[in-house]
Amino acid sequence: MEKYIINGGNSLFGNVDVQSAKNSVLPILAAAVLTDGEVKINKIPHITDVHNMVKILSRLGCKSVFDGDGLIIDSSKADCHEIPSELAHELRSSVFLLGSVISRFRMAKIAYPGGCDIGLRPVDLHLTGLKRLGVKISEESGYIVCRCEKLKGNEVMLDCPSVGATENIMLAAVKAEGTTVIRNAAREPEIEDLQKFLNMLGAKVRGAGSGSVYIEGVKNLGGCSFTPIPDRIEAGTFLITAAMCGGKILLNNAGAENLSSLLHKLRENGCKIQVFGDKIELESSKKLYSVKSVETQPYPGFPTDLQAQFTALCCVCRGHSIITENLFETRFKYVPELRKMGADVTVVGRCAFVRGVDTLRGANVVAHDLRGGAALVSAALSAEGRSEVFELSHIDRGYGSFEYKLRALGGDIVRVRV
Repeated sequence: MEKYIINGGNSLFGNVDVQSAKNSVLPILAAAVLTDGEVKINKIPHITDVHNMVKILSRLGCKSVFDGDGLIIDSSKADCHEIPSELAHELRSSVFLLGSVISRFRMAKIAYPGGCDIGLRPVDLHLTGLKRLGVKISEESGYIVCRCEKLKGNEVMLDCPSVGATENIMLAAVKAEGTTVIRNAAREPEIEDLQKFLNMLGAKVRGAGSGSVYIEGVKNLGGCSFTPIPDRIEAGTFLITAAMCGGKILLNNAGAENLSSLLHKLRENGCKIQVFGDKIELESSKKLYSVKSVETQPYPGFPTDLQAQFTALCCVCRGHSIITENLFETRFKYVPELRKMGADVTVVGRCAFVRGVDTLRGANVVAHDLRGGAALVSAALSAEGRSEVFELSHIDRGYGSFEYKLRALGGDIVRVRV
């Protein structure tokens, strides 16, 4: 077990290179199963979710080699349709493999996926969509088992714009017979990135980023070299941290066009923000003002994956804020940890009522999930005194070289074994 030791109070200055988007890379890795050609994913983030996905690909018979900042995948010898339970339980995104594995082998078997405990995230939408393409699904001893003789294109109407279900159906449909239309599709930029990757392999997909995605099935897919979009959640986390600590930072490869909702709120907080192409500069005097209300929404609304970090920011702003979480019902598990640091936060149902305090105090806190853990690191860096953050395995799922990047900006943070 490892922990962070953080001595707070330092302002942050310098540059940060933003990693490729975790939520883009994982479905792209799943899509690599669909082709017999060699695929190279550039600027691969070294996070545990990616490494777990690579382990799953290996168990399916794919060969993966890290090459500098890239990952080369050869799926030509893939010969297994079962996604191992011990890895599926570690990685929520293993569910993406259902679509690609059923497309390749006409059969797939997976344990119910794991990931962060942030509330119910049922796979019903995924399974309903696959059934529309001709997949027969059963549950056998805690496994989801999918079988089909032939995948056939169809119209799929999602009850809600689920990112995972949209991507999974796309993966299943790219080699199906005929045309598939996904209605009420999620519009996240990571879905557009998946479309771009699939089309580079030779697929025929259009409409990603809108409410309707059209997939015309093809028989074969080739290889390609691909660079995913920047991680807007990592970028947002660094912007929020710098706002809390004060200072001036410049994000490289930031993808500002996908962060409009956050940048708008940070300007309301009193931060000075400038965008230069793919770079974002933020300057904060640490004299921040509360944003009255923030509600998480599907893209292009405020991201649920930045809700915890922004709530931590509101804890050191002048005035009151109401944070409403509309997507995941137990995403406020980090709040008791913030209270240990002197935060004034009350949770009622899906709302957090925040009253800003002059400063947070160092404390020993525990990360219960990925984004909540990042919020605690941000809070500790801005606090007075020493903090210790435990359960770093959650944070490592989505942030590569986190402490090194923060230390390069002037943050006093080290990782030690417990």
